[in-house]
Amino acid sequence: MNALGKHLLLEMKDCDKGILADLAAVRNAMVTAAQEAKATIVEIAFHEFSPFGISGMVVIAESHLSIHTWPEYGYAAVDVFTCGDLIKPETAAHFLIEKFKCMNPSMVEMKRGILPAKDGKLPHKITIDKAEKGKKSGVPGKYESTSQLQLVL
Repeated sequence: MNALGKHLLLEMKDCDKGILADLAAVRNAMVTAAQEAKATIVEIAFHEFSPFGISGMVVIAESHLSIHTWPEYGYAAVDVFTCGDLIKPETAAHFLIEKFKCMNPSMVEMKRGILPAKDGKLPHKITIDKAEKGKKSGVPGKYESTSQLQLVL
């Protein structure tokens, strides 16, 4: 299967609450995770909420790392999205699990930008309803098939 990128969704439960509440520690962990994965950092943005919680993103040339913390629950949601084959998002994910002292991590891997084999057809095709043909809105019509769409719970 050809894909443009790999997206890791981390559920980090039972983390160190003190670390998750510390803006400098969270920012440093995310930046270092990107560096450990050999990513090219483009921009860094983090915000601390009152009374608690941190959201942040490390934009990398290969895509991004993002985090949202709920220190009161010892929980963090982390995305590590990389494009290409040079960066290994698992390296960043394992670093963060260790850095946040996560005792109950889970990870889901998603392929993003799934491409067909050369000269193949896309997994779904967007068509325009007859009623849409006369409009110039540029809004696509309906899906012909949803057999490739999945809901992950």
